[in-house]
This record gives sequence, structure tokens and C-alpha cells, in this order.
Amino acid sequence: MVTWISTTQDDKFVDNAINTTAVQESEDFQLTGEKFQAVRGFGGCFNELGYQALTEKASAEDAEEVFKELFDPSEMNFVFNRAPVGANDFSLDWYSYDETDGDLELKDFSIARDEKTLIPYIKRAQKYQPNLELFASPWSPPTWMKFPKVYNFGRLVMTPENLQAYANYFVKYVRAYEAQGIKVTHLFPQNEVFADQKFPSCLYDSEDMKIFIRDYLGPTFEREGIDTQICLGTLNGPEDMAFTGVGYGMRMDNYNRWVDNILFDEDARKYIKGIGYQWAGRAAVQRTHSSWPQMEIFQTESECGNGENAWDYAEYIFHLMNHYFKNGATTYTYWNMVLTEVVSTWGWMQNSLFTVNSKTGEVTRNPEYYVMKHFAKYVKPGARVLGTSGHFNSMAIAFENPDDTIVVVAQNALNQDMPFAFANPEHPEQGLNVTLKARSFNTFVLD
Repeated sequence: MVTWISTTQDDKFVDNAINTTAVQESEDFQLTGEKFQAVRGFGGCFNELGYQALTEKASAEDAEEVFKELFDPSEMNFVFNRAPVGANDFSLDWYSYDETDGDLELKDFSIARDEKTLIPYIKRAQKYQPNLELFASPWSPPTWMKFPKVYNFGRLVMTPENLQAYANYFVKYVRAYEAQGIKVTHLFPQNEVFADQKFPSCLYDSEDMKIFIRDYLGPTFEREGIDTQICLGTLNGPEDMAFTGVGYGMRMDNYNRWVDNILFDEDARKYIKGIGYQWAGRAAVQRTHSSWPQMEIFQTESECGNGENAWDYAEYIFHLMNHYFKNGATTYTYWNMVLTEVVSTWGWMQNSLFTVNSKTGEVTRNPEYYVMKHFAKYVKPGARVLGTSGHFNSMAIAFENPDDTIVVVAQNALNQDMPFAFANPEHPEQGLNVTLKARSFNTFVLD
């Protein structure tokens, strides 16, 4: 017996029980017998504007339902989630944990701001998700650690005393959150290292990041007994941008790539447990996974669209999820889980899983909610990505859960119904022979 869940623009999450069909092989989609990386899990980012939408605009009952649908293990089971270290572009305004100029001893470090917003947001999620893992990244260091001294733009000042202070800043952050009952499991030292943005940001060339991790952050975590894993990223540039050099985007030669320059240094590599890619970084995932298979690959931020929450963009997100998992990623992290119709602090309206109407409080589940649910509700932490082949290989993917169930997630991106045959040659009795509705998302769970 197979559980088949189907979603179209008109009919959402239709659940059917169907029988398997004996299929020896299929030109549409079949397993090759290969097993690849284990999935760590799915999640989203805790942003202040999302918490505001839930606590100030939605009703208490609706907000509680949103938390349950996102984090309950029987629902979407968001287990691997993100938080900013200080402000990001979907904070209420810009801040860091210590804006006292020259405070190298960090005497004024405080997460008091987060105790009013992000920490309650995360704790509400923990009520439903006992296994919640949190990865964190700053959008900007404290402004006095940068040149120029601004949130948006600039670079970290590469003096020994400043670099050590910044490493200590992360120690204080991890310990402060742990004191709140929140374990930061992974740290990415900078969001979007290639991006000079209108919102909080900080540029890093490869050499500067290598020095910071190798000589300051890694040794400091080791010395202080911090077991939070240090990961490269988050990397938002494609392969042809990611070259080491004197300045941002300066292509010195074709061999010293941004990632390789760091990982070929054994003293730096020993502190690095993974690499996080997002946005145009999708172009480098395959190469990195091939060159550094021992490094865990994280997809760290889903692409956000323009606030229209359109069906065709949800179809694009399906493509991204398929791409990342088939090229070694162990996670897929959505960006804004919840928003009202307001724009960010710098004027960009973006997509979200849920929209809360700021006037009526009505909660809407957007198309990307269904895409994420088609994966996250059925693909369990520890599931293995399975090797596949066939004409649908760009529109379908298969996983094997820890309980041995097979999960096939398939898209029909065409404007017509399409026949779809699935084969598991090792177990022909587990075959499928169905018709996928036009422009649909489908999940098949085979016991």
C-alpha cells in the first residue's frame, strides 16, 4: 500500500491510498541501488519581523497552529533552523550585541534585545520540536570592529586584537544562548561573504576568512571548550566569483578558489566541519561536494522571491531542493517562515510560508508552504538520498527513511497531466504507475 499526497493550485494536500504495481524498470524514474548522504533535516530562519507577525497580528490560536505545523515532529518537523547573530535585514532595526566603540574586552556585551524577540520565538518552537538544532551567522560584526564603521558594507579590521575580540564575541553569544536553554550547534562566521548589501553585511576575501578561523575563532572555541561546529559560509557566490584575491571579486587565477584556498590549509581545515551555500552559491555545490566529500554541505537560505508568493516560484523552489539534495546537501533551510505584507528594513517584499494579514490577522498558507511540506513532513532526519535515473530525474527525488520506508517526491511542471512510472529494480513489487496532474507536487510513501 502507498500513501500518495498530491497538491495542485486548486486542491492542496489531497491524501490517497493506492496499491503498488509490479514494475521491473522505468524510463520515467527508477532507483539505481546507490545510497548517498543522510539528511540532517529541514527548517527556517527565526527573524524578528516573523515573530512580530505572529505575536502582534495573528490571533493566539492561529499563531499556535503555525508553530505546531512548522515544528511538531508529526507535521513539518522543522529541526535544523537558523538565527542571525545580531541584526539582519528582517530585524525590526539594526543592532549588535556590543556597540561600545573600542570595547575589546566586550564588557558591554548583551543579548537583552534577543530576549524580547528571537529567544521567545525559538522557545515557542522548542515547545513542539524537542530536537531543535540551531545554526547561526552574523550579517554584520559590531560596527566598531569594521572599516568603515557601518552595518551595511565594510570589512572586518584585521588586527590581532580586533580578531581576538570578535572570536570572543562568538564565545559570549554561544554561552549566552546556552544559558537560555538554546544550543547553537553550528556557526557560520558570516552571512553572504561576497555581498556588499544595503542591509547589514560584511565582505570577506578568502585569505581573511582563513586567518580568522585558523588563528582566532577555531583556537578560541577549542580553548574555551565550545563544541559548536564552525562551518564556512554562508556562501552566496557562484564558482566563477569564488576566487581568492586582494579584493572582493578580484580573480587572481583559476586555481585558488575561495573555498579551496581555505581548505587546502590543514591548520584551518581542522576547525571546519561543513560548508553552507545559498543563492548563486548553488552553482558551486556540485564542485565542492566532489572535491571535498568529507565536508557536510548545508543549504542555508532558500531564495525569497518578490512577495507575490506565486505558484511558478514554488515550482522553482522544488527545483532548488532537488538540486541541492542531489548534489550532496544534508539540509534545506527556508528563509522567512512568516511575514505580513510589510517589506524589509531596506524595502524588499519577500515570499514566506505563511502570510499574516496585518489588518485582519488572517493567516494564509502560501504555495511554498506546500512544497516544503511535501518534503519535510515525510523525509525524516537520517533519511538517505537514493540514486535515481530517468526522464523525471530533474523533477523527482527519492529518499530512504531510517524505518526503511521509501519516499518519492515528484513534480509535474508541465501544463498537462503526465503518466509517471516508478521502479525499484531490487523490489519490483514496489512499483508505481500513476498519472500526475498538471502543475502538481506529489509525495509517495512506500512502506
